[in-house]
Amino acid sequence: MTDIRVEGLVHVYDGGVSALDGVDLSVAAGERVALIGQNGSGKTTLVRHFDGLLRPTSGRVLVGGVDAAGRTVAQLAREVGLVFQDPDRQIFASTVRGEVEFGPQNLGLRGAALRSAVANALTATGLEKAAETNPYDLGTSRRKLLALASVLAMRTPVLVLDEPTTGQDMRGMAIVEEVVAAVSAAGRTVVAISHDMRFVAERFDRVVVMRQGRIVLDGSPAEVFARDQWETLRSTFVEPPLAAVLGDRLGVGPTPTDAALVSAMKSRG
Repeated sequence: MTDIRVEGLVHVYDGGVSALDGVDLSVAAGERVALIGQNGSGKTTLVRHFDGLLRPTSGRVLVGGVDAAGRTVAQLAREVGLVFQDPDRQIFASTVRGEVEFGPQNLGLRGAALRSAVANALTATGLEKAAETNPYDLGTSRRKLLALASVLAMRTPVLVLDEPTTGQDMRGMAIVEEVVAAVSAAGRTVVAISHDMRFVAERFDRVVVMRQGRIVLDGSPAEVFARDQWETLRSTFVEPPLAAVLGDRLGVGPTPTDAALVSAMKSRG
């Protein structure tokens, strides 16, 4: 099991742009954590430190208790799988199958183990019938699922998703939600960046809100989306999920999910 601990993390890009300003964050092994906040708040910069794509200006990131600064991207890839927001920044193979095979092959999988990892990832993302298709013959939403499949096949203890539901239709949304549930049920860690507050509230146990390179809220969906936090949410251009708004208007308390709203209404009589 792999946990992640961020201590005093500062990241300043070339040119002097400060993206992270002393972030402290702990993600326990097996947690489901959503990162939310306006564009430019530091979410993607933060998660790219988890797999070594970015290195701290100061502070440190520990993955499985080991400082990531002393490890290569290839070494960290065995523990942290990152699915980019833009799938075209990850895809390069000539077939869907070849794309999904690449990661686990680099981790040393061969033969039956490799075939099983690839088949399971393709099935989980609904791409099994497109295995011999050129990735660029797929639509954008299915290319996003392909990028997800390519990381799933690596079976990393930590899965990081950057805006996984953006541009997805209802079927794609359902697939992403099922993947999150399955990965979590297997005891693996899921960290997701998302602007979809319903997805965040329904599928994650913990919500971390970022603004201007800092964490401003950290708690359960019920805590973060409660009315007394709405002003802070709006300061980072986040609106609570509809269920939370309806629950407040109906006077039934914090109801971040559809199920919580329905349950509160039934108990009200």
